[in-house]
This record gives sequence, C-alpha cells and structure tokens, in this order.
Amino acid sequence: MKRLFCLSVLMMIAAFAFSQNIGSVNINQDSRIDDLIAKQRRLYVVDSSFSGYRIHVFMEIGNDALQHAEEVKSQFEKAFPDIPIYLTYSEPYFRLRAGNFRNRVEAERCLRRIKPRFKEAFVTADMIYRPKFD
Repeated sequence: MKRLFCLSVLMMIAAFAFSQNIGSVNINQDSRIDDLIAKQRRLYVVDSSFSGYRIHVFMEIGNDALQHAEEVKSQFEKAFPDIPIYLTYSEPYFRLRAGNFRNRVEAERCLRRIKPRFKEAFVTADMIYRPKFD
C-alpha cells in the first residue's frame, strides 16, 4: 500500500512536470548592443588581419620570379583548392604563403599535407585574415 501511494505520487509529479507549457523566450536587449556589434563588424572590415601562422611555400628573387611564383601558385591551387594561398612582394622577394592558421598546431597539421608536394615548405608567423561574418 505504501509503495502504491509512493508510486502514484511520483507519477503525479512526473505528469505535472511534463505537462508544463513550453513557451517562447523574450529577450529584452539594450539597443546599444546592436550598435556595438555593427561597430565591431566595421572594424573587422577596416583591419581584418591579426597575428597567426601561414605555411611558407615559395620565395624567389630575380627577373622571372613573378612568373615562376604564379606557376607555383597555380600548381598549389590545383593540389590544395581548400587552402587559400597568397602571393606577396616584399623587396626583393616574391613569396607564396598558404593558409590562415590561428595557432602553430593547426599550421603544422596542414604542413604535413603539403610537405609531400612542396618539399621546401615550412610554418612561419604572419599576419592572417579574420574569419568572415555572414
């Protein structure tokens, strides 16, 4: 009898708990928060780079350096279409660097994929681009 009573009480508690109406949640937010988010997005557009890592793939100096860099870039894009690659000129070198890695571990992991095709590749610190907002 005691068990039956306890069981019926538990069933009533469970029924009451599960019969609660699940409604919507209203969030009251200060309108200045939206202004701050918009301001942050504008800042990202103006300065969309920060310290990170890239994989150095190529560097050359000379009269044919640009042409050779573009050929290597094309080969890289065909081999690794999912990894962005950037051609830069910093006097007197043309450089190709790939990826936008926030930490060295991510860059080293990607380097293992690249190294078989580009033997001279190595990880280096560089300014990388922030992820884009949708």
